Amino acid sequence: MYYLYLLTLLALLISVFKSPDKTSKALKIAVKKFINILPAFLSMLILVSIILFLIPDEIILKYLGDKNKFVGITLASFFGSVTLMPGFIAFPLCGILLKKGVTYMVLSAFTTTLMMVGILTYPLEKAYFGIWVKRETVEKHLGTESGFRGYLWTILLARK
Repeated sequence: MYYLYLLTLLALLISVFKSPDKTSKALKIAVKKFINILPAFLSMLILVSIILFLIPDEIILKYLGDKNKFVGITLASFFGSVTLMPGFIAFPLCGILLKKGVTYMVLSAFTTTLMMVGILTYPLEKAYFGIWVKRETVEKHLGTESGFRGYLWTILLARK
């Protein structure tokens, strides 16, 4: 993890030397965006922390642990589909669940379904994007580089 921090700091220093004005403007924009997102981030993080505190680790591991992977993936997929949560909250939540013993397969099912079209967000996405889908989009998602095929493969692996 520290390598990413060092790489980011190195990229920032290179940017400062190459174009100090652009770097300064970019940092000001980044700080403003961070300040704008901070209240939502903190409130969601506090809410998720309270919920994780109230649910005992044994119950989390019983349903999302590695004893019954198929049930865990199915439940994680359901919760990911009906949950309205931004990615900047979902990924720290997955880190917390990973430390509690939830498997990578369950976490990937949760984040995959969370980031795809959800049940709660479908009307909004339908209004913005429409219901017609290009053939290329379907082939991309069902093709070799797809998340859907990988998702099905994860479910098949969970049965073993």
